Amino acid sequence: MTKVQSNYDQQFNIKTSDIQMGIHRSYTYHRYEPTPYAALDRLMESYKIQPHDHVVDYGCGKGRLNFYLANRFGARVTGIEMNETFYEDCLLNMKSYQGKNLHTIEFAQTFAEAYEVPHTANRFYFFNPFTIDIFRTVLNNILLSVEQSYRAVEIILYYPAPDYVFFLENHSMFRLKLEVTLDEYERNLNERFLVYELAF
Repeated sequence: MTKVQSNYDQQFNIKTSDIQMGIHRSYTYHRYEPTPYAALDRLMESYKIQPHDHVVDYGCGKGRLNFYLANRFGARVTGIEMNETFYEDCLLNMKSYQGKNLHTIEFAQTFAEAYEVPHTANRFYFFNPFTIDIFRTVLNNILLSVEQSYRAVEIILYYPAPDYVFFLENHSMFRLKLEVTLDEYERNLNERFLVYELAF
């Protein structure tokens, strides 16, 4: 855990830094690993979240992104987590949270593909939480929501899986809007953010 990560967790009075260890028993859902705070800071130098945005974090783990975005931008952030233990950790973090805009944070314990995308949601965050099959289903759910309530939406990928990128660039209605590379990880081309926007 880096000093930056520790300071944010201490500032917010939450616990999000542990990585899931041991054997992960799901073939479709991947293990929990939080996005580094330093990476989030770098992204937000180029990509702004507005207070009126509604961000959905698929595979939110212990809620790190939710607390970070709520505190920094005042945006509404919904964390989707299928793991009961992590969901309970999110609720515990909500109780101890000492940052701003607690009222804009919410969590739902459900499978990503079963989550009904609200018509207010316009930003969707993924840190490789599941397989490409589930990702395609989630994108279809997002597009169905847009059909029902027209709005601009964007997909944010951290450490993007090659099959996610291939699908978005070859078989979807999304186009690349922004790429943010992380200099400190320059030897690893996967250490980057990709932001895709829905092309109408």
